[in-house]
Amino acid sequence: MKLNWQLMKNNITREDLDVLIDYLKQDEPFLTQSTQVREFEREWAEWVGVKYCVYVNSGASANLLTITALKYLYGEGEIVLPPLTWVSDIASVIQNDLKPVFVDINPKTLCMDDARIISALSDRTRAVFITHVQGFNGLTDRLINVLEDRNIPLIEDVCESHGATFKGRKLGSFGLISNFSFYYAHHMSTIDGGMVCTDDKKVYEMIRMLRSHGMVREGENDATKQEFIDRYPDLSPDFIFAYPAYNVRNTEIGAVLGRNQLKRLDANNEIRKNNFKLFLTNLDSAKYRIDFALEGSCNYAFNLVIKTPDPDFRDKVEQLLTKAGVEFRRGSSGGGNQLRQPYLRGIMPEKEYEKYPEVEHIHFYGYYIGNYPDLEDEKILLLCDMLNRIEVN
Repeated sequence: MKLNWQLMKNNITREDLDVLIDYLKQDEPFLTQSTQVREFEREWAEWVGVKYCVYVNSGASANLLTITALKYLYGEGEIVLPPLTWVSDIASVIQNDLKPVFVDINPKTLCMDDARIISALSDRTRAVFITHVQGFNGLTDRLINVLEDRNIPLIEDVCESHGATFKGRKLGSFGLISNFSFYYAHHMSTIDGGMVCTDDKKVYEMIRMLRSHGMVREGENDATKQEFIDRYPDLSPDFIFAYPAYNVRNTEIGAVLGRNQLKRLDANNEIRKNNFKLFLTNLDSAKYRIDFALEGSCNYAFNLVIKTPDPDFRDKVEQLLTKAGVEFRRGSSGGGNQLRQPYLRGIMPEKEYEKYPEVEHIHFYGYYIGNYPDLEDEKILLLCDMLNRIEVN
């Protein structure tokens, strides 16, 4: 039976497009970054529970600006992060000439194990860059307390976990800086887009400048701007570039879509949570992992993880999914163990990936299947039944 189960579905609805069309029908609507962007930033900050947000053109750009700012603030050193993440998290560290220090995951959250993070900390640690993988929370009280005691910044990648919480507080509101993505497949979409969030005014000012060529005029602090003007009297006040930065601004079009989608994000998240719980409670626990830490989670994907390493059983699972028209990605988040990827060869020791057995298991036996608000319960139950019928040799 064909289930015709897509990996991703477009979050942009007809209603979103109608709102955008109405905006475009104005006389001379502004299209480049302007008031809609500022309103989206304000509304997103309120929703997450932070003071400041900066809207950019992708989650990857949010990662890049974050690590660039971190290096300016804290200098060279090491960043602790997981091998199970999206490529741009690790790339942003390498691009800023910082050293990645990898940590294995907790299989119940797919996020870095807190005890292993703490063991990896050193005098050279400049930040812990945690990825809240596909809707799971990666924080613990112990980790937060240790980082605070040692004055080590926490950076949160929340690109896949909009609305997930820790102790009732939204992820993205704990770290010095957090990143979100509004890519096509995530909890909500602005076509492409990302957000950098912080409570730190200095970080906020720097991120605003880094977003737009390093221009001082992009900052909001008049005293800082005047300081640059006084220091460089030979330069036009409108064209002082404080950093060798980037142009990763987004548009009014994306902001209009984002503002409208934000109105229904909480409701859609509740549906996704219920979908995932229904999926897990109907899987055969002898064959698949179902013991994920669901408290506070908000999963935009179904995580299907084979319980015991078994290549023959894995092949049967993949054959069934393919035959049933269920699109999937093996390796779960970002293609599995990033240490196996070509871009890290020569940077990390040979076969470094073997040191992370939990990530290795996800690389070979973990799958990402789409989860979206209009997914029918009957289809979820049918898929579970089909998966449960696969025999183990």
